[in-house]
Amino acid sequence: MIHITNLTKIYTTPTHEVVALNDVSLSIKKGEIFGIIGLSGAGKSTLIRCINMLEKPTNGAITVDGEVITSLDKSDLRAARQRIGMIFQHFNLLSSRNVFDNIMFPLEIAKVPKDEARNRVNELLELVGLEDKAMVYPQQLSGGQKQRVGIARALANNPRILLSDEATSALDPQTTRSILELLKNINQKLNITILLITHDMNVIKQVCDRVAVIDDAKIVETGDVLNIFANPQTPTSRSFLKAVMNKEIPEDILLNSTSFKNKKNSRLIHVSFIGSSAGEPLISSMIRNFDLQANILYGNIDRVKDTPFGNLTLELIGDIEIIEKAMDYLRNNGLEVEVLENARNI
Repeated sequence: MIHITNLTKIYTTPTHEVVALNDVSLSIKKGEIFGIIGLSGAGKSTLIRCINMLEKPTNGAITVDGEVITSLDKSDLRAARQRIGMIFQHFNLLSSRNVFDNIMFPLEIAKVPKDEARNRVNELLELVGLEDKAMVYPQQLSGGQKQRVGIARALANNPRILLSDEATSALDPQTTRSILELLKNINQKLNITILLITHDMNVIKQVCDRVAVIDDAKIVETGDVLNIFANPQTPTSRSFLKAVMNKEIPEDILLNSTSFKNKKNSRLIHVSFIGSSAGEPLISSMIRNFDLQANILYGNIDRVKDTPFGNLTLELIGDIEIIEKAMDYLRNNGLEVEVLENARNI
């Protein structure tokens, strides 16, 4: 659906150049929810603004549903933008218009016949759960309700793609969850491709199918959300995961562990469970099958989108050869196993 090839964006000031995007390439499939996560200044907002050509790239190409939008003239670009919906962080609603007329606005610009436009607005009000707020003005709405209006407005022209620019960062956690559930439902009902940028890994965890991690203007890691949660490959990815999945072992427990005192007959390992394996008694099976002791130092089970995902930090005590066989047993049963080499630096 979206193919980004060697995209570069450079801002030029009187004194220097700022590289906002550096040779970025990315492919987003039709009908998926794709997340882009990065810290402030990493380049994620510039990337999303290049996709709808609010920012013109310095180099590279962007293809949307087979159409190279970076090569379009102004007239064709205006038509292409109508097929790309945009949800903004701060809502961008017109204070002088009520909810109904805010959603109607893009239909007026597109010169949609009035009866057809009114029917479309009513459909969208029902979709976002605001049928009773049609005549209310933005100042009378909560933040979550304002964002629902913004989502309905972005969907007005039946876009093929929905771009979400930090759409939940101004909302409280409970409202954020409800907005993300709405986006997930819209994705499923309309089969619309959603590109979502955020600095919050909880957002990625709740709704995204795949994710790209952007750091210092470059994409440093891309993959299925589950795979990146289970086995992050870059320091940037690991730093985001720390915010939602605490793996730190309490110091008093660590100091008393055999692994900390004597590594010759023990291993400290981190085990990740994904999907159905999260509900399997694999640790107890390992203990029964191998002559060793297992001390659970830390553990939790969460959900990544709709899939169970668990983490355990274990201290395995016994003969090292048996410990190695036990770890192979876990790996062969679909678990990710990482040996924590330096207990003091966990």
